[in-house]
Amino acid sequence: MNRTIYLAAGCFWGAQHYLKQIRGVVETQTGFANGETENPVYEEVYTDRTGYAEAVRVVYDPEVLPLRKLLQLYFLSIEPTSVNRQGDDCGTRYRTGIYYIEDGDVATIDEVMREVQRDYSSPLAVEVEPIHCFYPADESHQDYLDKHPDGYCHLPQALFEVARKAN
Repeated sequence: MNRTIYLAAGCFWGAQHYLKQIRGVVETQTGFANGETENPVYEEVYTDRTGYAEAVRVVYDPEVLPLRKLLQLYFLSIEPTSVNRQGDDCGTRYRTGIYYIEDGDVATIDEVMREVQRDYSSPLAVEVEPIHCFYPADESHQDYLDKHPDGYCHLPQALFEVARKAN
C-alpha cells in the first residue's frame, strides 16, 4: 500500500523534479503546506504573509522506497541549517519541512534528523510537523521543469542523476 508524505525543500519546481526521479516515488504534486488561509494561490503565498511553505506531496511505495531512504535522499537536496532560504531563494515560503500524516512515521523522521544533525555544528532548521493542510498549486506549477527544461532550478543538475541511481 502506498504512503504519502509532504516535503518542503525550497522552490517546489526543483524539489518535485528531484523527488520524482527516485525509484519508488509513485506520484508527486506541488502545492502549499501548513499555512493560515484557505485556497491560497501562488501570488498570495509569494508575499510570505500566508504562512505556507512551498512543498511537494510525495506518494511512494514503501516496499521499493522505505521512508528512511526517501528522507536520506531528501536531505541531499537541501541545506538543512538554512532558515527560510534554499539556494538564491529566500522567504518563509522556501523553508524546509517534513510534514507527515502517519504518527508512526515520527520515529523514523526523528532518527534520520538525529543522524543528519551529526554532520552539522548548527541546529537543523527543518520543520517536522503533522500536515495540517495542503493545497495543490495550479497546473502551471506542476511538473514545471518537464515543461520548461531550461527553467529556473536552485538544485544542481547532477543531483537529478543521483536521485535516479539512488536505489
